[in-house]
Amino acid sequence: MKKFSHCFLLVALCLASAWAQAQITDLNSAINKAGRQRMLSQRMAKAYFQIAQSVDVDRSKKILDASVAQFDRQLVELKNFAPSPEVRETYQKLEKSWLAYKDVLIGAAPSPTTGRKVLDLSEQVLEQAQQGTVQLEKLAPGHAGRLVNLSGRQRMLSQRMAKFYQAQAWGIGDAAGAAELSKARQEFSAAHQELAGAAASNPSLAGSLDLVKQQWFFFENALGQRSNGDKRPQQAVATSSERILEEMEGVVAQYEKLGK
Repeated sequence: MKKFSHCFLLVALCLASAWAQAQITDLNSAINKAGRQRMLSQRMAKAYFQIAQSVDVDRSKKILDASVAQFDRQLVELKNFAPSPEVRETYQKLEKSWLAYKDVLIGAAPSPTTGRKVLDLSEQVLEQAQQGTVQLEKLAPGHAGRLVNLSGRQRMLSQRMAKFYQAQAWGIGDAAGAAELSKARQEFSAAHQELAGAAASNPSLAGSLDLVKQQWFFFENALGQRSNGDKRPQQAVATSSERILEEMEGVVAQYEKLGK
């Protein structure tokens, strides 16, 4: 019994240590995590639509489960960090929307009816996550907060494009979703040019953004394909959207460090 208690204490201490390291300590970190909430709102819907179509099912399930857990964890961190009543109120509202969204995401097997609910709720959660990110950016001194926000928004756009693509492929998309996909493609391309210009004097960032540009070529090509029933286009979007997200996570982390 003593041995068990000792082991339990060690595990508890390790978890407490990991939690302490995960806490938000400054505004740039807060902007990064707030921006990641935007991305996760879209990534979860993308994964849900992929599961519904039997596209990369095992990986899509892991993405959905990990994203739900990460959104939960970061929401607690952002609520605890909230530096103003306005920001705190935003995350209280986001929590209510998130609970409704999560209930649909994990409450039952995917169906066209629940899929349309996921589509609607992902937009609601995104809107509130965006509001929180913008509020935090306005509190940050200097230009660094904007670059963390802008680069973080690229992560969201990568998943937003994939979400609308997979919705269309599944048959639950509409003309408005197609227009949003086109708008996100244009916005991603324009923002990448701005970020590349801002990184011209930073070799590490410039190199990372070059890698993003390479992945963007493959991702945009995948988005231009249409399914003929073999699901290879959906698979290509699933894979390339994760690759560009991984590259953008590295870019946002570099911008966050530059502001410290």
